[in-house]
Amino acid sequence: MKVYHLFFILFLISCSQKKGSTTTTVLNTTVNKIDSIKNTSIVILGTIQDAGSPQIGCNKKCCVNLFENPDNNRQVISLGVVDTPNDKTYLFEATPDIGKQMKKLTNFKTGDRTEFVDGIFLTHAHIGHYAGLMFLGKEATNATNIPVFAMPRMKEYLINNGPWSQLITRKNIVLNEMKDEKTIHLSNTLKVTPFLVPHRDEYSETVGYKITGPNKSALFIPDIDKWNKWNKNIIDEIKKVDYAFLDATFYSGKEINNRDITQIPHPFIIESLEKFKDINETEKNKIVFIHFNHTNPVINPNSDEAKMVKKQGFRIGEIYDTFEL
Repeated sequence: MKVYHLFFILFLISCSQKKGSTTTTVLNTTVNKIDSIKNTSIVILGTIQDAGSPQIGCNKKCCVNLFENPDNNRQVISLGVVDTPNDKTYLFEATPDIGKQMKKLTNFKTGDRTEFVDGIFLTHAHIGHYAGLMFLGKEATNATNIPVFAMPRMKEYLINNGPWSQLITRKNIVLNEMKDEKTIHLSNTLKVTPFLVPHRDEYSETVGYKITGPNKSALFIPDIDKWNKWNKNIIDEIKKVDYAFLDATFYSGKEINNRDITQIPHPFIIESLEKFKDINETEKNKIVFIHFNHTNPVINPNSDEAKMVKKQGFRIGEIYDTFEL
């Protein structure tokens, strides 16, 4: 009888944890995972590097089980912004997971539950960041006039290359050209500013974004070669905002033993930890690491590497973490 009572209590606890919102406290800041958003907010819709997890052709331990037992939370890097006063939603990056990500984001709207967002902001022409546009075409949703914000080279690439050009001629998307450091005002309380960062710019330039809401602001830099290659000081830029979603593709170079790591430069997490080691606790707490390669051990929150990062005062981005702006 005692054993029965114990299992019954555990069952009730597990059920109660699945309902409503959950909250995780990190240092002095609260990160919410919620089913509805009351204030203008950023929500993480994906944290994984372009090729996903598991990654094609991978026979490493980090992938083998995932081919048979996929983790639906391992979606490609994307942020969503919910502009609650105007009941609008914006997607940052058009990933191969755009279907699930757009559905989740538009479900946060309180009025018209349209299946489409009110705008998509692209960072650059690497597969995980723009390839999802294909699902807006006639083979899929056949969308109508979805605003897509792109830098000049990115815009020209879409115009002059199929199948992307077909999205434009069929008016599935409407391109809005951005300029470096020129702010786009989406509403009286929400604005977005693109800024150039150094990256492998084979087909387009690469930008990060500053997203400014009614009360707070955020940096979004999913891809950059190395912090010291940028003409800005990343520590100074972190001090100007409330959140900083930063490239953390690889934990260290050791995890990639079948590729020339110099050909795919990113700031290793261990390099970022060293660079940011002397900033105060408040500044560290702003940093949310994102854009994890399938080999990155911090994807597993129970890994020694993930625990060490958090112990030092930094955050590791998780899907559906929500941050008020």
